[in-house]
Amino acid sequence: MSKINNLKDDEDLFIADILSKNKTIAMVGASKNWKRPSNFVMKYLQKHAYKVVPINPGNAGQYILNELCYASLEEVPFKIDMVNIFRPSKFCLLITKDAIRIGAKTVWMQLGIKNEEAIRLGKKANINVIYDKCPKMEHSKLSGTLGLAGFNSNLISSKRPNIKIPPLASRNGGFVKSNELETLAIHAGTRPDPATGSRSVPIYQTTSFIFDDTDHAASLFNLQEPGNIYGRLSNPTISALEQRIAALDNGLGACCAASGHAAQMLALFPLMEPGTKIVASSKLYGGSITQFTKTFKNFSWDAELVDISDLNAVQSAVQDNSVRVLFAESLANPDGNITDISSLAEIAHEAGIPLVIDNTMATQILCQPGKFGADLIIYSTTKFLSGHGNAMGGAVVDMGKFPWDKGRDYSKLTLPNSSYNEINFYESFGSHAFINYCHACVLRDLGATMAPLNAYLTLTGLETLPLRMKQHMKNAKIVANFLKSHPKVNHVSWAGFKENIYHELAKKYFKNGFGSVFTFSVTSGYEGAIKLVENCNLISHLANVGDTRSLIVHPASTTHRQLTIEQKEKSEISDSIIRLSIGLESYKDIISDLDGALSTI
Repeated sequence: MSKINNLKDDEDLFIADILSKNKTIAMVGASKNWKRPSNFVMKYLQKHAYKVVPINPGNAGQYILNELCYASLEEVPFKIDMVNIFRPSKFCLLITKDAIRIGAKTVWMQLGIKNEEAIRLGKKANINVIYDKCPKMEHSKLSGTLGLAGFNSNLISSKRPNIKIPPLASRNGGFVKSNELETLAIHAGTRPDPATGSRSVPIYQTTSFIFDDTDHAASLFNLQEPGNIYGRLSNPTISALEQRIAALDNGLGACCAASGHAAQMLALFPLMEPGTKIVASSKLYGGSITQFTKTFKNFSWDAELVDISDLNAVQSAVQDNSVRVLFAESLANPDGNITDISSLAEIAHEAGIPLVIDNTMATQILCQPGKFGADLIIYSTTKFLSGHGNAMGGAVVDMGKFPWDKGRDYSKLTLPNSSYNEINFYESFGSHAFINYCHACVLRDLGATMAPLNAYLTLTGLETLPLRMKQHMKNAKIVANFLKSHPKVNHVSWAGFKENIYHELAKKYFKNGFGSVFTFSVTSGYEGAIKLVENCNLISHLANVGDTRSLIVHPASTTHRQLTIEQKEKSEISDSIIRLSIGLESYKDIISDLDGALSTI
């Protein structure tokens, strides 16, 4: 984790202040090779009005990006505000001593670089010391210019960004820090439009974006500089949504896709190779089971479905060295089973693989899987996040904590990429490697891009997500209790009931409720279930969940129809089961409609 000396209020606000006041930077270890991360960072900072002085004895007297290179910090004939270190950690103490000697205010150690002695020395000398962070990435997040990826800045602002100069040196750089979901759901990722001042995020309905010049175009295509190239890779409206979704999970960043299924493909593609395997819960949405066990075979990926409540079975399954991912839903669709996230995270990390959690049914309002060890979090934004049944989409959130170079073989992230001039994503982007790869490679080549209009509609829906989830939960509790006491109902699978085997797990991982999507079975079997569904007049019969409207469906004949008998049994889907998604209507009307339909069987 990064640590900052002289931290006054908050790390992110402090970094914003540093970047607004430290405008002359000495880059120790600057390289002439445009493929090296130091060259990337130097070029970016120059474009954003910082003066960057290269320090490299091997290139002393030469020019790097039109700046004269010096052999040492002490040779620079003018004042240096900040020293940015691109050298191994063992050299940082000596460089920090030199930085103090020349009167620099800040020592900034690059991604992956940390020296405890240098940190202590900086603190003693009362200078700012930052480590394991990149000024390019931090500036990009703060100024809203990341383009290729919607990274979470951890800060919000009502001030219009000026992307051509460093952030203004106003109070806290013009930023506010908030961890409150109600605030983040409205503000995260959506500063006023820099060009027009529009307070609402515009719909950037365009296929492509203008380059400043040929060098700017080359920098974008080389991944030296963040920005928009073509709508298949990124779009400002979509990036705003990505930032908001990441903020709600307190994740590093997010990447949006055309649907929830596209998001699953997006999350898995960087990690999987032909001949590798996914270990996944046997209690998944039926479409996910089909995607994993049928469609992914076309990529030569295998999938093993296990009962994730049996931790010994999970531990045994992930021992296979071909396994690259452990996958589960926090709140299973349709039965409402609760996953023991922290136990699965422990098993996955011990095996050197990431834990991927689909959090669609719970949303961040009920559960934040990253707090319990999940590495990647998936959403079908079509459901609760959008909330109105009018916008398709999906998202992958990266918590930014999995060490891709230390687990099993994740060569797409850790080896040179031939389509980007042999750039190593993990070396160049560190913890940002996964989300950058999702945009730069997966969306580029597989093209499952979200539409800007759908991103806009989802951003609008997210503003009311905390309020909507509260009402969903209130209604669900009342309706579940009504069904539980009805003589024509056999069983209600809702985690809020104390006798439910998942109730204790729900209390551990969930807040504000136990889910508003659940199943119940009727005493009259298949024929009764079909008749009940067809006799609902208020509740809509369709294959979706998470809508403002209450929804009903018979899984055995729809969402889970394609599964084998064995798969249905493992998913606990019988012919008499009905799935409800409780909406925001008056609970009295929902109950009246169900009661009337039950009277017909």
